[in-house]
Amino acid sequence: MKKGSFKNRKNEKIVVLVEECPDKRGLVFIMHGLGGRKEQPHIITMARSFYDNGYTTVRFDTTNSIGESDGKLEFATVANYYEDLEDVIQWAKTQKWYQEPFSLVGHSLGGFCVSFYAENHPENVKALAPISGVVSGELFVKAFKEKEGLEKLEQWEKRGYREWESSSTPGLIKKLNWPFITDSLKYNLLTKAEKIKVPVIFITGENDEDIPPEHQKILYDALDTKKEFHIIRGAGHTFMEDTHLAELKTILDNWLKNINNF
Repeated sequence: MKKGSFKNRKNEKIVVLVEECPDKRGLVFIMHGLGGRKEQPHIITMARSFYDNGYTTVRFDTTNSIGESDGKLEFATVANYYEDLEDVIQWAKTQKWYQEPFSLVGHSLGGFCVSFYAENHPENVKALAPISGVVSGELFVKAFKEKEGLEKLEQWEKRGYREWESSSTPGLIKKLNWPFITDSLKYNLLTKAEKIKVPVIFITGENDEDIPPEHQKILYDALDTKKEFHIIRGAGHTFMEDTHLAELKTILDNWLKNINNF
């Protein structure tokens, strides 16, 4: 596995991890969610599944997250995460292992970004896996209000920022500015869902309150392509239990075997 870095369109450092597979069956880009990083257990599990099935894997830390890339989480927006995905793919085009079409996998906000890329560049994408993925800014806000209450959303707007403890890194206090919400409301995957014609797999946690399964099912129902929808029982938004991670890998392994001839 090789670690490297490059500068994005804003001259900010992005750190990437590339594991070249000798089988060279395919290439996959794997993207973490809001305030995530490339070493999270569920991100590693996704990468391992693709590598085991013959794919070169590319994991990266977006800017404005908690990983090794530049920026601070508080300044994160949907736009900056999506632009970083575009810039990673553009950088990859200069590497000897690059190939098209490639697969895209993302968790949460990363799931939105990879799906949005597939809508905008359908000719480049081989397969798509939005895991616990955001569907639209409107639905994200709706889920937040249902989980935290309208008062918490109003406090976020009034204060200009929100703070909370990370679920995957206990003790880490995350901070996110209100412009994340105003920016997110510009985006809706349902608008161009018909552009996605490649195999798609949705995987979600039964107890996901951040991006509820029923919200992801809306996008699933809007797609006219080879598709699967899986719910991992007992899991929340971020898969952390060993049993949930094992099920995530098994689901991905089976899917990859099924789509080889699509």
